[in-house]
Amino acid sequence: MCHVIVTCRSMLWTLLSIVVAFAELIAFMSADWLIGKAKTPGSAEPAEQGSPGPHHPTLGIYARCIRNPGVQHVPRETLCGPYAESFGEIASGFWQATAIFLATGIFILCMVALVSVFTMCVQSIMKKSIFNVCGLLQGIAGLFLILGLILYPAGWGCQKAISYCGHYASAYKPGDCSLGWAFYTAIGGTVLTFICAVFSAQAEIATSSDKVQEEIEEGKNLICLL
Repeated sequence: MCHVIVTCRSMLWTLLSIVVAFAELIAFMSADWLIGKAKTPGSAEPAEQGSPGPHHPTLGIYARCIRNPGVQHVPRETLCGPYAESFGEIASGFWQATAIFLATGIFILCMVALVSVFTMCVQSIMKKSIFNVCGLLQGIAGLFLILGLILYPAGWGCQKAISYCGHYASAYKPGDCSLGWAFYTAIGGTVLTFICAVFSAQAEIATSSDKVQEEIEEGKNLICLL
């Protein structure tokens, strides 16, 4: 018989697992990893009344945001999208490795987030605690994320990054660029991933406590301990 068990700690772990997975996925897909030096309209782009000021192009692992120069009767606008149409076109070998590690870690986190929703009803599989298994997987995902984030700055010396950040850009030196919100989000998500991995043990303890077992023995199918 399925017993639905909801506790503060198990619910908090589930919510954190979902938030971490979405945060890492959004950061990975974003183009706001590097913020380039300001671009001002050149001679080929005559200034118009009410035209926008300097624009900071952004560059991600496989995507970028640039400003459309605009033509007559068509206003300037920021265009975002992938600059690489295939995996081999990613600007740096280090960024290709980063994409692999981050994608692997995010895939694991998404699977854990999906499974975490069902832990209210199913707490074990083959006599193994789902919370402990998910916590182990989150720890493994965190290691993949760390490897990706360590390798990412090594690609700042590629030609694509130099075109955005100037000739002083090199491995682990962003030159004229600054780090965007996506990079910091990925770091924060990695820290939260390890917190989730540790907190999974607390979720396991909360759902297998003596009070929960007493309510199961009383025949209750819905157990909510706040």
